[in-house]
Amino acid sequence: MKNDILLLGGGGHCHCVIDIIEKENKFNIAGIIDKKELVGTRVLGYDIIGCDDDLEQLFDKYKYAFITLGHIRSNSLRIKLFNKLKDIGYSIPTIISPLAYISQYASIEEGTVVHHHALVNTNAKIGKNCIINSKALVEHDVVVEDNTHISTSAVINGGVVVKENSFIGSGTIVKEYIEVSGFNKAGELLK
Repeated sequence: MKNDILLLGGGGHCHCVIDIIEKENKFNIAGIIDKKELVGTRVLGYDIIGCDDDLEQLFDKYKYAFITLGHIRSNSLRIKLFNKLKDIGYSIPTIISPLAYISQYASIEEGTVVHHHALVNTNAKIGKNCIINSKALVEHDVVVEDNTHISTSAVINGGVVVKENSFIGSGTIVKEYIEVSGFNKAGELLK
């Protein structure tokens, strides 16, 4: 029997995560949590059933939740929601597309989503509350710290450490065995 899960955030990233959850077939999507004024509307056929203020009350009925809010300009809301879910007591699973490749020697922590056609190679370590987006390549011995977004088609070469709260943009190629904190809007490497 599949457990029910709540999704937090009903935008574009949510659309992608819904597709992954449906293909993974491990959870029933019970509803979406979004802005109060959107309660009663739908996202890809799923009802928006509440807002952040309802999470404690909803915990009486649902024990699993997942953050489906993206991380482009800032991850501060993702972090706030992750901490709130943990404080309430929700279980925050790891969601992995069945179309992704994850090495049996890799580790991926709670609250992280791995999108379609991503590759996570041998001895890679992915932290909590991360997004490994479509077609991203996380090579051997890479460490991706908590609350990080590796965007579509980004390549993180062997031995790289991507620091906590980083954003690595689409199509970025990160040279092997360096430490990075992401890139600014001009595409310049932050250290």
